[in-house]
Amino acid sequence: MKPAACIVAITVAVFTVLFSMPGASIETSTPPPRNPAPALPLPEYLKPEIDPTTHLTTVRVTNPGGPPRRDEFCGTRYCTHRYSSSQAWNADQTLLLISNGCGGLCFLDGQTYVPLFRRQRSGECEWHPKDPDLMICVAGRSILFWTPRTNDEDVIYTATTYRELRFGPSKGNPSLDGSRIVVRGTTPDGALDAFAFDIVARRPLPVIHLADLPGNNDFCGISPLGTYVLCIQKLPEDITNTYIFSANGVLVQKWLEHHRPGHGDMIVDEDGDEVYVGISKSEPDLYQVIKRRLKDGVVSSLAPYGEGQHVSLRATTRPPWAYVSYGGYPDEVADHPDWAPFAQAVVAFRLDGVTPAHLIVHTHNAPHDYWSETHASPSPDGSQVIWSSNWGNPGGPVFDFVTRLTPRGASGRSTVESISNKR
Repeated sequence: MKPAACIVAITVAVFTVLFSMPGASIETSTPPPRNPAPALPLPEYLKPEIDPTTHLTTVRVTNPGGPPRRDEFCGTRYCTHRYSSSQAWNADQTLLLISNGCGGLCFLDGQTYVPLFRRQRSGECEWHPKDPDLMICVAGRSILFWTPRTNDEDVIYTATTYRELRFGPSKGNPSLDGSRIVVRGTTPDGALDAFAFDIVARRPLPVIHLADLPGNNDFCGISPLGTYVLCIQKLPEDITNTYIFSANGVLVQKWLEHHRPGHGDMIVDEDGDEVYVGISKSEPDLYQVIKRRLKDGVVSSLAPYGEGQHVSLRATTRPPWAYVSYGGYPDEVADHPDWAPFAQAVVAFRLDGVTPAHLIVHTHNAPHDYWSETHASPSPDGSQVIWSSNWGNPGGPVFDFVTRLTPRGASGRSTVESISNKR
């Protein structure tokens, strides 16, 4: 490492851990962060705090269970963004969406995090990746554009054959250019079908009959370039299989190993391949963070066995980094030197499997239930990461936090990207 790069690395106190492919063996160039993070008091609502480990700024952006305020929408148990693979910010990062536990869809200022307004609406909506004013929504028999600030909508498709249209459900995203999504619908006889939908032409593509696949459908999603449809099927004994179709409904791949991977997200990697990155729950890469090519199923390991829970690839306008939410207990991880050395943390991994991983933040998040899982998700340009934590109080309120990787209003590379590129 060059001296200048060393200075940058020390300045932001980023832990560096080197992973190799495909076995994801581990070397450490500095002592790995296996020890518990320093105990810290819960940050005050909307008061920026400097993390003593990474020197990055973190802000608590929701206040569940706190004193009622006229401009807040949070309930008492949790108040968080929707999910790790769902984009929380709009395209220009002027709005930040909080949707769990706030009594509707609650919109904050995307930079100051001050509550702005709340909307009520049915169905499922995701931000348009290019137009900051729009969300793409699926509800009932309709696909539509919705403008949250004005509450205006434009229906672009109304189904005549299907009812109960779903955007995924729950894990849908548009393609990177916003031109395609995948919709799941119920036929008159109660069967489930899925189809890619061309937003520009405002027409559905050929149907995939999900009833022809083993098990029950969990969700279907469009690949980043709109080339493939990925569908997850649940089988008995909590087994999941993955099927990859072309956008025209032709079967391309079927991954019959359980959850290899799952709890993940899709992106285009450095080689130009569309990949699904997540946590494997099958051998030979059990509980590793892996990426898998959609076109042929080839697997590469990005991180060794560990406590990774969710992977997000929502920093869609930056080179491909995977933002991994780690759970677990530091004491347990410390007893296993062959594991990934992270617990209760958000860590960024470059998808080349060679660039050092970077600790973004210790979450102080004690394992408890689904709603208290960290579910970290970056902004489109990777300058901010939103994540959830009960701050060491299992069963207590679950808050949302934002860690900034660049100063407010700054442009250019994020801290994670800058350090990597200077090596």
